[in-house]
Amino acid sequence: MSTVPNCPICTKWQDDPDQRVIELTQTKVSLNRDQFFKGYCFVYAKDHVTELFHLDEAVRNQVMAEVTAVAQVLYNLFAPDKINYELLGNMAPHMHWHIVPRFASDPLWPRPHWSEPHTELLLTPQEYQERAAAIKAQLNKEFPWTC
Repeated sequence: MSTVPNCPICTKWQDDPDQRVIELTQTKVSLNRDQFFKGYCFVYAKDHVTELFHLDEAVRNQVMAEVTAVAQVLYNLFAPDKINYELLGNMAPHMHWHIVPRFASDPLWPRPHWSEPHTELLLTPQEYQERAAAIKAQLNKEFPWTC
């Protein structure tokens, strides 16, 4: 597995243990520290890669299947009005998706989640672990091939 020591995504799994959800075949899944958007997760490539086209087709298809599985589980668990997917990489050049459950009742609706500042919602370590465990359990139930 290729990693870059100063990459915040390469080190995320070790740096944020309370936010870990699950390690899949090609990706890792972690909760976003700010849970203002309930269930907001990162899905990030295990290997340090910056572009989808850097992956061979089989790996790329598996990565997208894992992103899709996480999104579906968040949709089923939290019943949002929409799931937002974001893959940028300008600030952290390591392929990672922001998977953001969005609700018509949230104060930033329908704008992008980053369009305006908001007060962060930080959970206790126990709350992060409980939320991560619920997502992991649902992934194991709905998508046993991912685990």
